[in-house]
Amino acid sequence: MFQLNLKHLRYFWVVASLGTIARASERLHLTPQTISGQLRLLEERIGTQLFEKSGRNLVLTETGRLVFSYADEMFRLGTELQDLIEGRPLERGLVFNVGVAMVVPKLLAYRVLEPAMQMPEKVRLVCHEAPLVDLLADLSVHRLDLVLADAPVSPTLNIRAYNHLLGESGSTFFARGEQARHYREGFPRSLDGAPVLMPTASSALRRSLEQWFEHEGIRPRVAAEFEDRALMKAFGEAGIGVFTSPAAMEADVLAKYGVEVIGRTDAVQERYYAISAERRIKHPAVAAITASARTDLFT
Repeated sequence: MFQLNLKHLRYFWVVASLGTIARASERLHLTPQTISGQLRLLEERIGTQLFEKSGRNLVLTETGRLVFSYADEMFRLGTELQDLIEGRPLERGLVFNVGVAMVVPKLLAYRVLEPAMQMPEKVRLVCHEAPLVDLLADLSVHRLDLVLADAPVSPTLNIRAYNHLLGESGSTFFARGEQARHYREGFPRSLDGAPVLMPTASSALRRSLEQWFEHEGIRPRVAAEFEDRALMKAFGEAGIGVFTSPAAMEADVLAKYGVEVIGRTDAVQERYYAISAERRIKHPAVAAITASARTDLFT
């Protein structure tokens, strides 16, 4: 008869939650060799592999995902029970773990996620910001319920994830007062030689902007590059250069930053995706934000 060793299961749960045996070793205060040995025993008991290697990280197999979902529930309930016994208040409600790619504008991320906070059921939102590839690794081991990104998952990545298009928007160009008035006349040709603030090369927007500049015969001067769009806007507000934002967020940018509109183009489209580990959207918070984005934000 199959008997599950809870100690082995806990080691598995910590490794799956943290993504590597090295991190689990630090958390559990055990050597990596000890943890590896315990995981092998658990896999022998279950009769199949629970992890596959993906670069430096471990990715759950199909069986691994199933085991993790049960283990996560078990140990979460165990923590709640311990809190209850020790007299600590329980944090009830739905936990919603979201990864936001660094290139996604923060104002847009807020607008996308806001409907989750308005649900009848109490939601505790936990946001993680990192490069997209790191967030997808976390999504693959179910540390995240959703990832917000400006590009779909590449088929070259060995990650089982599904793209849900939230919407698309043209681009608006902004600058501080005097700059905006100067570059507004004759837009977009006026941007030739202008100092511009650009997203880094890893961004889908960077490639779209470069293609548009080339098509229009415009050669701007790249004054600075940013992974963080909020930081880019702060530099734009300080008068360092021209920057872009989705046209859908134009009113929000004008309200928050001391800038003015230079011009707009639909030729540079920004697309935003909700990336989940499941083809069908089941998490109620994910369903709420995808429905709202498609009907209210990107119209």
